[in-house]
Amino acid sequence: MTNPDVPADQTKTPGDASATLASSVQRSEQVEADLAQHPERYRILTGDRPTGHLHIGHYFGSLANRVRLQQLGIQTNVLVADYQVIYDRDGVGALKDNVLNALADYLACGIDPDRGMIFAHSAVPALNQLMLPFLSLVSAAELERNPTVKEEMEASGRGLGGLMLTFPVHQAADILFCKANLVPVGKDQLPHIELTRLLARRFDERYGRVGDEPVFPQADALLGKAQNLLGMDGKKMSKSRGNAIEIGASADETAKLIKKAVTDADRHISYDPQARPEVANLLTLAGLCTGRTPEGIAAEIGDGGGGTLKKFLTEAVNEYFAPMREKRTELLAEPAELMAVLHRGNDQANEVAEQTLAEVRQAMQMDY
Repeated sequence: MTNPDVPADQTKTPGDASATLASSVQRSEQVEADLAQHPERYRILTGDRPTGHLHIGHYFGSLANRVRLQQLGIQTNVLVADYQVIYDRDGVGALKDNVLNALADYLACGIDPDRGMIFAHSAVPALNQLMLPFLSLVSAAELERNPTVKEEMEASGRGLGGLMLTFPVHQAADILFCKANLVPVGKDQLPHIELTRLLARRFDERYGRVGDEPVFPQADALLGKAQNLLGMDGKKMSKSRGNAIEIGASADETAKLIKKAVTDADRHISYDPQARPEVANLLTLAGLCTGRTPEGIAAEIGDGGGGTLKKFLTEAVNEYFAPMREKRTELLAEPAELMAVLHRGNDQANEVAEQTLAEVRQAMQMDY
């Protein structure tokens, strides 16, 4: 699964942010150029934490890209990261409902379960067993320096728990169990890819190989170009904030949320992300739904004000997502079929994970 056209690893240890960003951007650009020519070289791992229903930020930030990558012919594996729900929470909430809705969203958005695996953390024991050898390869200090761990704990207001501290190692196990060599992420997730590469190298150095190739590949980050959408209140779009339009929202629910959207006092609509971030955010979303530029939409609305912009956006969002919403309604009406997709993916993931774990045991001389 190695790609000879992608430069060798240039990263050092976790924490060298500038070097990591520069090398990751370079690798990502080269990989993106190579994808259409050689899709067989790549295996992707991506996924979501089922803490609520997926929203349009998830769609434009990730789901649409997964569909694009599948259509290029790349095996795209999707993880329903149910174990991640308990990293920073006292319970699992409406977990089954969230998982069922995530499955419906995936299929309605166009993700094809025959072009990869859709599977759940908790259903693949051999994946999670990789945590033990991987934890032997990383220090507590390296984990504590991970910026995502720090940010998640600050946001939760809780003390640093063992699961959250080892979250980057668990994510590395997610990626490496199926020998994924490409992970679509944003720049804020680069430290996780850096650690994944580090663990793959250290495993090879400490425990050795099975055959001529390392047991685990050097995974690359595929940096997305999608803009981060803000919520309707102008803050980070989040399931927990109640400021996000769910993929499965009704047309009326969508209209109500957009009607409450924050704009500003200037009636003339212009696209200025720095001076008018809330208005620019609505224009960006309108552009994504219509295939037009935010600037062009702003010029058309002109002095029509925030009300006209919101009306335009409501129609654009509802028209764009209408086919997906109709499809997911049909899917949710047959929950047994949705679960059959997950169970099939779980079976595939278990087969892959058992094979990988067998190689790990052999490399570690534990195959007795």
